[in-house]
This record gives sequence, structure tokens and C-alpha cells, in this order.
Amino acid sequence: MDPLEKLIKEAEEEVARIRRFNDDREIKLGRANLPKDYRGINRSLELKEADVAFLDYIRSGKESKALVEDATGQYLISPVITIEIERAVAELVVMRGLCNQKTIDKDRLQIRGIGEASVGWGKLETGSDITESTLTPTAPVYKYVEDLYGLSKVGEDELMDSDINLANLLTDSFARAIAEAEETAFVAGTGHDNQQPAGFSIDATLAAATITTAAAGAIKIEELLECIYTCPSKFRKGASWLVHSLTALELRKLRSKDQAGTYEGSFLWQPSTIAGQPPTLLGYPIHTQDDMATLAGTEGVIAAFGNFKAGYRILDHTGGMTVQRLAELYAEAGLVGFKVHKRVGGYCIRPANVSIVLLTEAS
Repeated sequence: MDPLEKLIKEAEEEVARIRRFNDDREIKLGRANLPKDYRGINRSLELKEADVAFLDYIRSGKESKALVEDATGQYLISPVITIEIERAVAELVVMRGLCNQKTIDKDRLQIRGIGEASVGWGKLETGSDITESTLTPTAPVYKYVEDLYGLSKVGEDELMDSDINLANLLTDSFARAIAEAEETAFVAGTGHDNQQPAGFSIDATLAAATITTAAAGAIKIEELLECIYTCPSKFRKGASWLVHSLTALELRKLRSKDQAGTYEGSFLWQPSTIAGQPPTLLGYPIHTQDDMATLAGTEGVIAAFGNFKAGYRILDHTGGMTVQRLAELYAEAGLVGFKVHKRVGGYCIRPANVSIVLLTEAS
């Protein structure tokens, strides 16, 4: 080998070694912030190699035997970065913080119900009859995980600079690519027939029981109270509001009635006095989610009230997230694309129980 070529090769190997050292150091420093259930795991040498191999693949496209592939040949995102992405997604969205979540290892979840038992008061000694009931299983219903794809583009210079925290860059970029689509689907997804989670705002059972405003473009206090008391008392504990930001602006202007019957009393909206806690409306926490409809004079779900943990479930697949590096497609723009794939679903839990109440604007 030519001495110059040998020198260049040694320099490249040294640069690669430094990058691997920095990446591994960044992961170790960030490990203290990982969820408790991960912190106690004694990571093996193979897992460390997989992390480093994945970061090398992201930075330069270099493939390695340490990379883990799924059934389609796409590379699984390393566990450390996957956990950070999932945590970042939860911080960017509202629904994951409000709803129940379940992890499954198949493409669908079978749900079977059974009739409720009946009971009655009395004493057998005095001749009271036992209240009988027949527990009849219902037909199985299937809920699916769907395929969510996100495309994130990163500048070539950002990838090649060895002084940046690549793991943090990936976490931020991938999380933002996933969060928006995922959140929209949980609110207004059109269901499995359209390869989407089933959004709660268009659930047929909830829509049939919706409360409709008296007029377009306005919300009355009485309509908000109707939402609260339509929701059964067992679900009002832990309940909250969900509205669009522009609807929240209108709700902040609402006042209670004074003795003369006019809306000049105290504001219904109460700002939070504790950092990190949401404000309240009529005594219940209120969150903004901008996939809800706004007061636009057209029919649409402008607010939802209820216990979302009891009323909506998010399904996460155990297969993890995968990524495909797209270097050539965006080369002219000086970018490297990353197609992220995640399997996730969502559906309403027993919507007939009305644990979530919808408020629809009159058209």
C-alpha cells in the first residue's frame, strides 16, 4: 500500500474511533435520565456494539453485522435512542398523557365482552328469590395496530460534524416526525379501513350521543355543564377537557352569571398556579389539541370532556421503530433523509359507557 494511502486510512480509522468513543460517552451520560425500568439493566457488549453500529449507520451509511434488521430488512433503532424518542414524543403531544396505553406483539388485539351480572337484595331464609342473570359472551372485535411513517431530513454537515450529540439530534428529529401524525390520528383518525387508528372525535357511538351547541360560532355555559353531567359520575373523577387553542381562547372569555342574570361574574377559566399543571375550566383540567375543530360556523367536534384513560386506548407494537437511510434522494439539497416506521393504533374503549362526551358546533 502506498504510504500516503496508508496514512489516510489510519487517519480515517482514528476519526471513526473518536466518533464511536464520543457516541458511546453521550449514551452513557444520558443513561441517568432514562426511565427507571431501563436504568437497572446491565447492558451487554453486544447491545453497546449495536448502539454504536446504529449511530455509524446514521452518520455515514456504514452497515455492520451488529445492526439489527426487522422482517422487511429495515434497521431497528437502537433501544437507548428508541426510549428517548418515545419520551420526547410524549412531551410533544397531549393524547399519550391523557390516555390508557397497551403494548402488544401482534398486528391486532382481540376484544371479547361478556354480559353484566345482576344482583338483588333479600334473605334466602325468608323466601327471597335469587336474582338470576346469564353471562353471554359477545362476538369478538378486533383492534389493529397501523403503520405510521415519518420522514426526517438532516443536513449532511450536521451528520458529519463529530462534535454534535448525534443521539440527541436523532431523538429530536425522529420524535417530531412521529408526534404530529400520531396525535392527529388519535383525535380524528378514520380507522382500520383507511390504515389509521380510530380517532375518538369521529367514533360513531360517541357522535350519536354528542351535545350540540344552540347556535353556530358560540358556546354557552349551560352547554359545558351539560357535557360534565352527561358524563357518568364514576368517570368524572379524573376527567378533563380537550379543545383547540382557538376554542380555548373563547372559553377564557366566558364569565358566570351575576345576580341580574347577565354574564358579568367571575371567569370560568382558572389559570394554573402550579408549574406543569394545566389550567381548569369549571373545576376540571383543560388541555389544547389543535386537531380538534374550531368555532368556524360549521359542524365539528369543538370540545371533548371525560376520562380519557377509561375511554381511549393507544396500542403500541413491541417490534420497535425502524429507520431507512435515504442518502441519494435528497443529495442535491445537501440533505440525508431518514424514513422512520412505527406501528401504533388506537380505539375507543366501550364508547356506550359515555366516558367521553363530545360537544359539536351547530352548523
